[in-house]
Amino acid sequence: MHTEPALTGIPVDTTAPVLVTGATGYVAGWIVKGLLDAGVTVRAAVRDPRNTAKIQHLVDFAEKSPGAIEFFAADLLTEGSYTEAMAGCRIVFHTASPFTTQVDDPQRELVDPAVQGTRSVLESADATPSVQRVVLTSSCAAIYTDAADCAAAQNGRLTEDVWNTTASLDYQPYSYSKLLAEKAAWEIAGSQSRWRLVVVNPSLVIGPAVNAQPTSESFSIVRQLGDGTLRWGAPRAGLGVVDVRDLARAHLAAAYLPDAHGRHIVSGHDTNVLELGRALLPRFGDRFPLPRRALPKPLVWLAAPSAGLTRTFVSRNVGVEWHADNGKSRRELGMVYRPLQESMEDMFEQLVERGAVTARA
Repeated sequence: MHTEPALTGIPVDTTAPVLVTGATGYVAGWIVKGLLDAGVTVRAAVRDPRNTAKIQHLVDFAEKSPGAIEFFAADLLTEGSYTEAMAGCRIVFHTASPFTTQVDDPQRELVDPAVQGTRSVLESADATPSVQRVVLTSSCAAIYTDAADCAAAQNGRLTEDVWNTTASLDYQPYSYSKLLAEKAAWEIAGSQSRWRLVVVNPSLVIGPAVNAQPTSESFSIVRQLGDGTLRWGAPRAGLGVVDVRDLARAHLAAAYLPDAHGRHIVSGHDTNVLELGRALLPRFGDRFPLPRRALPKPLVWLAAPSAGLTRTFVSRNVGVEWHADNGKSRRELGMVYRPLQESMEDMFEQLVERGAVTARA
C-alpha cells in the first residue's frame, strides 16, 4: 500500500526551490513528498504555518528525505500573498482551490477563491523573474459538467480541446469555478512569453491521503460506499477517476519535462459510482455493506432531492457513460495508470484504519 509516485524519466531540478500552494491538500501532499524524495527544497504555502497539526506530516516527510521544506503563510484572497515564497523559484505548482459541493454562497466560497487565487499566484509569477514554469491543477470539471456532455464531444470522448459550456453559478458551481480559474490562468499566461503555463486536468481523484484528515469530496463518496448508505445499491453515475499518486507524478512531469505544454487530461479509468464500490468487493465484501447492484435510474431520480442531488444531475449522469481521451498524458507526460482496484483498496483501507468506516459486527 501507498506506493510512491514513480519519478523515473523525469529530470527533476534540485538546484532551485519550488513553490507549492495549498501544500496541505490531498493532491499537494503527494506532490510535496515526490519533490522532497527527489531532493528539492519545497516552499510550502499554507494558510497558517503555526497550525502544526496540519503541517506535521510534511515536516515528517522532509526529515526522512534528502529535500527540505520551508513554510510560508499565504491566502488565496490576499493579493501578493505568494510573492515572498516565490522569490528564487523556477517552478510554481498552484494546487490551492476549494473542492466541495456543499456551499451556501457559491460565488464567495468557490468562484472567488478559485479565480482570485489563480490570478494572485500567476500575477506574482509574472512579477518574479526566476519563474520559468507554472503548473496549474485545474480539473476535468473545466472541460465538462455532466457525463452527458461526453456525447456532444467529437467521437463521444472528452479531449483537451473541449471547454465546459454547461456549468453556471446555479448549476454545478464547483465546475464553473474551475472553468473560470483555468480561463483566467490562460489569459494571464498568454499576455507574456517569459514563463510557460502547463495545466493538469484530473478527473475525480481517488487513492490514499498523506495527511490524517483529508477533506476532499472523494472521501465522502468512498465513505458512503462502505458505511451502509448505499448498501441497497449505487447509481451508475458515469465519471472518470485517477489515483492521487499518479496525479502527483503527472504534476512533476508537467513541471520538469522540457516539452510539456498546454492542457492534459489526467484520468486513469472511465467508470461509474457502482463500479467503484464493486472494486472493493473482493477484499472487503464479506465485512462491509458495499453496493452490489445498480439502483434503477427512476428510483434515483425520485430520491434525488432527499440525497442532496438535483434531478437534472441525475438525468444527465446516472446511466450515462463517461469517456475521456488520456492519450496526451500518456504520450507527453509518460503516464502509466495503476489499476482501479488498487487505488480503491488503498483508499478504503485507510478509511478503515482511521475508523471512518467500521466493519459489520
